[in-house]
Amino acid sequence: MLGLLLDVVVPRRCLVCRVPGGEVCDGCRERLKPVPVPLCHRCGAPTAWPVERCRECAGRRLAFAQARAAVLYDDVARTLAGAWKERGLRKLGVLAGEVVAELLARPEVDGLTFVPPDGDRSVKRGHHPAERLARELGRWWELPVEPLLARARGVKQQRGLSLPERRRNVAGAFRAARDPPRRLCLIDDVYTTGSTVSAAASALRKGGARHVEVVTFARAVR
Repeated sequence: MLGLLLDVVVPRRCLVCRVPGGEVCDGCRERLKPVPVPLCHRCGAPTAWPVERCRECAGRRLAFAQARAAVLYDDVARTLAGAWKERGLRKLGVLAGEVVAELLARPEVDGLTFVPPDGDRSVKRGHHPAERLARELGRWWELPVEPLLARARGVKQQRGLSLPERRRNVAGAFRAARDPPRRLCLIDDVYTTGSTVSAAASALRKGGARHVEVVTFARAVR
């Protein structure tokens, strides 16, 4: 009843274009751009032709077997991800799960896990986007979801850091909280440079996983 009353008194507007309605109007949902193919086989970056390793990931030690994202991290996706992460709009996790399940194939793995939350920031937000996305995808893909990772130490926010700084910031930041299955898919909300998911995948492999794939809602393309 409270929600209905608020909708009457203060109508909801699309987070992107501000048209009255739900959190995301149909037009803005259609503006989400799938990551174009072909892709780098390893990191999932769009490329001119299929390659095993691209300029973005060549020469880097990546702990995951491959990474895939559903949509480009453009202005529309950035607005949605920002509201999802910083304003605690949990319904956007449902939307993100639908988009990922629609655009990406179900991974051939034994289960899903997620990049664990940073304690202080998650308390302020009241929810954790990566976990919410993992649980939505577990429902779509009919795969178990387990919290297999924990934070080994606190880290600074990655935003604004250079690539080398990002790598150093998250190096050794995670540990396996329990024994993982051999084949896993690691879920996060946005793939920016791959530093965070690679550090998390490294911890899973040290814990016993043999194959770790990464899936995210959005991907930054440089």
